Amino acid sequence: MNSRKENTFLEGPVFGSLIRFIIPVLGALVLQAAYGAVDLLVVGQFGDATSISAVGTGSAFMQMITFIITSLAMGSTVIIGQHMGEKKPKEAGNAVGTTMIMFAFIGVVLTIILEIFAGNIMSVMQVPEASFDKAVSYVRICSGGILIIIAYNVISGVLRGVGNANLPFLFVGIACVVNIIGDLLFVAVWGLDAAGAALATVLAQLVSVVASVLVLCRQKLPVSFSLKQCIIYPRELKRILNVGVPIALQETMVQISFLVINSVINNMGLMQSAGYGVAQKIVAFIMLVPSSVMQSVSAFVAQNIGAGKKDRAWKGFITAMVFGCSAGVVIFLAGFFGGGFLSSLFTNDPQVIAQSADYLKGFSIDCILTCILFSSIGYFNGCGKSIPVMIQGITSAFCIRIPVSVFMSKLPNTSLLLVGLATPITTVYGIVFFLICFAWMKKTKKEHEKEYKKE
Repeated sequence: MNSRKENTFLEGPVFGSLIRFIIPVLGALVLQAAYGAVDLLVVGQFGDATSISAVGTGSAFMQMITFIITSLAMGSTVIIGQHMGEKKPKEAGNAVGTTMIMFAFIGVVLTIILEIFAGNIMSVMQVPEASFDKAVSYVRICSGGILIIIAYNVISGVLRGVGNANLPFLFVGIACVVNIIGDLLFVAVWGLDAAGAALATVLAQLVSVVASVLVLCRQKLPVSFSLKQCIIYPRELKRILNVGVPIALQETMVQISFLVINSVINNMGLMQSAGYGVAQKIVAFIMLVPSSVMQSVSAFVAQNIGAGKKDRAWKGFITAMVFGCSAGVVIFLAGFFGGGFLSSLFTNDPQVIAQSADYLKGFSIDCILTCILFSSIGYFNGCGKSIPVMIQGITSAFCIRIPVSVFMSKLPNTSLLLVGLATPITTVYGIVFFLICFAWMKKTKKEHEKEYKKE
């Protein structure tokens, strides 16, 4: 890998350095989100409400699995980034090798579990009876490709750790093109319905991983890495898990809370279930800006903390947050006022469109708020302080998001608009939580400085 393509984050204007990283990260996330969106779009045009409900619920569950994997891989991104900032390429290579072995084991275990319990999981999510078999089929086929999903996310996490966001963008672009072709063949031409959408997704990710391996074999990584390092290094494993496990646990709780909401909405009826499935695909795109900001802040902060440049790390956090909120205003307007139009891209059913637009109105204010929250999460992750992130994720999921969603769903004459409000309410709690954390960190820093002066 040509070192000139690596963004070290340690020199030059902060805004320019971040933007050069955020744009390809955002592009990769857009294309990755397009997997499920294209699945639902094609199924929505050639299937019925049961197909939409099945793909919506099944892909929501698989999205949860992917998010958990990505979150755990963030531990590797942070540790590799810190080693890069410390100018320790050998240790960075050890972290890469440890990451590969660790995730290979996780992939095998996940595949076995999901294949066996796919039906039980869909039952817990209260998938409508009419779409149950299709949802189980979708999950089982996607579960067969878990190792492929993990391989892509591990490669992307390693590359972002060394400051390269361009290659992940290229790889996911290849996958997106293959997925579109696969959906049109399997669903539109061969009529395989939800199962065809799942097959297209797995095939697309397989092609992406093969392409990434071929490209990386011809590149030179800015880390000292060889196949001999594909073993578990206890010190690197401990550091990766110390950062990655709290992040993954936090993401797991957040995603479980959304699955609970999905279950609550499934219980409201088939049209609400289908409408929520469509809305979630749009939400997946809406959330890409804060997600790209979070990943970029994590990588930026990690390298600068490793290099001892704490002030630059803080400046990067503030810069990214302002950028994200500015973009969030535009996305909020699109979601609030254009929800019906956006929903119509996925289905022709007027009832489903109405339900989806209703949910988006309640949710859309979160477009702005989440950029503040995710930037804070990215800063703490980059510092290697992921425990506050975990606490915030767990408490927000089980103390705010789920109770508020259930309460809203039980109100007389309730609607998806009211259920959608649960997400921005939860984000406000998260922002307040991190403001308290920042205040505590500032107070602790001053106390340490006073003690140092006394000595």
